[in-house]
Amino acid sequence: MTYNGILAIYKEAGMTSHDVVFKLRKILQTKKIGHGGTLDPDVTGVLPIAVGQGTRVVEFMTEAGKVYEGQVTLGFSTETEDASGEVVKRTPVTQVPSEADIDLAMAEFVGEITQIPPMYSAVKVNGRKLYEYARAGETVDRPERQVTLTEFIRTSDLVFDQDNQLLKFNFRVVCSKGTYVRTLAVDLGAKLGYASHMSYLQRTASAGLKIANAFKLSEIEQLKAEDRLSEAFLPIEYGVSDLEKVSLTAEQVKEISFGRFVTLTSDTDIVAGFQDDRLIAILQKRDGMLYKPKKVMI
Repeated sequence: MTYNGILAIYKEAGMTSHDVVFKLRKILQTKKIGHGGTLDPDVTGVLPIAVGQGTRVVEFMTEAGKVYEGQVTLGFSTETEDASGEVVKRTPVTQVPSEADIDLAMAEFVGEITQIPPMYSAVKVNGRKLYEYARAGETVDRPERQVTLTEFIRTSDLVFDQDNQLLKFNFRVVCSKGTYVRTLAVDLGAKLGYASHMSYLQRTASAGLKIANAFKLSEIEQLKAEDRLSEAFLPIEYGVSDLEKVSLTAEQVKEISFGRFVTLTSDTDIVAGFQDDRLIAILQKRDGMLYKPKKVMI
């Protein structure tokens, strides 16, 4: 059977995003599968998956914004910036910052910020991944990147561990593609005057897909065995949920089918063209109000 569409997969801890794709290829017996945004092995949560014709929109799923919920621990930092790494610095919390001070510091990160990717990441420098340098004990200049946070808030009370002189609290962040939440936790700690790390993280939404509606791989296997896989698949239209949606006339649909430019009223560079509720094409602005078909779905 041929499968086409979008799956919201719940990635469990200990698996890479590639592991999920590999296992799904075996379950669905198809090679045409891609994911819409890498998750670190220790991070759980929503992993958007495109299958069959859905892979044509996977790049737009990757570009979409994400929502994460996690925990920051003040008091020590690690080489990986999360709980899995070796401790590299300790700054015992002897005076607990106020909730107001923490909230104010977090608010200062909202907007466009500059990040330096962690050494334990897959960013490539001179053809090698940063984690390859890190594992070899080498250092290398890391390129800065611009990311955008639309929300960064504390979602729990402060929990002070007096015995170990640590302070923990939960957070929620809504951010653009490419944001390193581990680094955000470290930078927040630095702003508060402490070594810190991200002690937990879960992605709760990505590309319009929410964790409440995500399926574990074991559940996908069960649905397949029961011939109920259609219950898990979402239409390809879900893959462009972050793009501006524009309505197309019948004449415009005809022009697009021939690969011709159409005139649209929009200020956005890339839009999703729909006729009724059906995705017709991804269109890219070329000149003024003229849009050229980038990907035609019909």
